[in-house]
Amino acid sequence: MISVGITGGIGSGKSTVARIFEVLGIPVYYADDAAKRIMNEDPSLRKAIAAAFGAESYTNGILNRHYLSQTVFNNKEKLEQLNALVHPATIRDGEQWMRSQTTPYAIKEAAIFFETGSGASLDYIIGVFAPTTLRIHRAMQRDNITREAVMARMSKQIDENIKMRLCDYVIVNDDQQPVLPQVLALHKELIALAAQKH
Repeated sequence: MISVGITGGIGSGKSTVARIFEVLGIPVYYADDAAKRIMNEDPSLRKAIAAAFGAESYTNGILNRHYLSQTVFNNKEKLEQLNALVHPATIRDGEQWMRSQTTPYAIKEAAIFFETGSGASLDYIIGVFAPTTLRIHRAMQRDNITREAVMARMSKQIDENIKMRLCDYVIVNDDQQPVLPQVLALHKELIALAAQKH
């Protein structure tokens, strides 16, 4: 089976593209959702988070996301410390999930394959590209946040043009070119590559 990544910056529409692949019958692992689940379910990770950021990291046994994001957001060292705990656990979980799939190819959706080095275990990576102004607009609408908050998030990810150059395929999601034909063509190609590999 072929393992494929989908990546893109905030507001690029990578989740939208991933959902189209799901409609085509391709299983998708959403790394962000998985990280949230693991932070609640993994006993050793829970223990490590509580030890590093205080008992108030969990309220009634559930991750206190507001407290944790307030604690790490403007503190580079604390954010790195949290990522150093969460990323390896999420990467392990994703690799385990990928091994259990039976379709010709399966997809892992994540924003930071290149930043964490987790893209190394994938056969191909698809980048979803949208112009910066459009990405800012989408993120502001979706998350109901200010332009400054979006810019702060963007500053934590590698430059979008560099990211797209590192990808094997790029889907343009700029509200000008239709996304569906791009996804269908790529789906066809990945099915063919999986058949060759088989």
